Amino acid sequence: MKPSRGQEAQQRVLAALKQPRLKFLWPVAVVLVGGLFAYNACTVYVRPYQLGVKQVVLGGEKGIRDKVYGPGLHWVTPGAERMHLFPSDLQVLDMVDNPAEVAEGADHRVVRAIKIQTSGGYTVSADVTVLYRIENPYKIMTQIGPGQLYEDSAVIPRAEQVLRRTLGQLDSDDFYKGDLRDKAMAEAQKLLTAELEPRGIHVTHVLLRQYRYDSRYQQAIEQRKIQDQTVFKNQAEAAAAQAEAEKNRIIAEGQAIVQVELSRGDAEVAKLRSGAELYRRTQAAQGDLVVKLARAKGIELENAALRGAGSENMVGLKMADVLGGTRVIVVPTDGEGGVNPLDLNSALKRFDVKGQ
Repeated sequence: MKPSRGQEAQQRVLAALKQPRLKFLWPVAVVLVGGLFAYNACTVYVRPYQLGVKQVVLGGEKGIRDKVYGPGLHWVTPGAERMHLFPSDLQVLDMVDNPAEVAEGADHRVVRAIKIQTSGGYTVSADVTVLYRIENPYKIMTQIGPGQLYEDSAVIPRAEQVLRRTLGQLDSDDFYKGDLRDKAMAEAQKLLTAELEPRGIHVTHVLLRQYRYDSRYQQAIEQRKIQDQTVFKNQAEAAAAQAEAEKNRIIAEGQAIVQVELSRGDAEVAKLRSGAELYRRTQAAQGDLVVKLARAKGIELENAALRGAGSENMVGLKMADVLGGTRVIVVPTDGEGGVNPLDLNSALKRFDVKGQ
């Protein structure tokens, strides 16, 4: 049987070491191989973002040591001790049905979406993300166990139990109400923290990413929502029409009031104008009456003056006014042929004017 390439290479190395000039390398090789074996068997490297807990498997002090080892190189007795490693960074648990919802290349735990039975008896499929952090690996080792048991025996079953309890209190319509969903998720985080904190696991967030009803029930819900929105729309339109009618009524009443006030103002103006005209005419009539009375009084006084003593002198003055501007002729006023211009009777006789 023909040896393989690996066996041929091994044989060549052994043959080279058997040569006299290379025999001194044997002790060095044994020491190096032994050192590497001891290094790998007696030490454990705790990487960054990891925590370690040592377990004694042989000897009189078997059990879990309560010391938590951080990142670095730590001694482990071969065959007698074992170092259990746990992640110390933020852990993610995704509960989803669609693989596209999980980031490509993600190395966190992914399980199927949780099925929730609502208070109305309907089934809702919920995509939930739980964020948590391992704070005390010693508690995990003593209460849960090594490896990934903290996921399989604690985080996943407890999260499903709590979510079914909190989200199951919602009815079909409550899932559409953001405040009620947020309240339910906050309650779920509170309950899950209360259960996992004593076991060394701290829950930071419980997030409801999306939810899905059964397709037939989803259509029924959407149809009902459309009907509800149609009712609300009709109510809003009726309220708008009523408000428009009320607005038109108020405008009409206001315009009527304006017209009434304008008419009332015109009537008041006409009334004031007629009162002013009446006053003007009354005052004018009174003025005319006073003037006429004054004139009559003046005439009466003139007549009385003409009838009184010295009226001849007044008549002469009046005649002088009448004769003003005429040519003056000096005539005798006494004797035969004398003319007294102030003696009207003699003047009438002279000119043979008969009195009436």
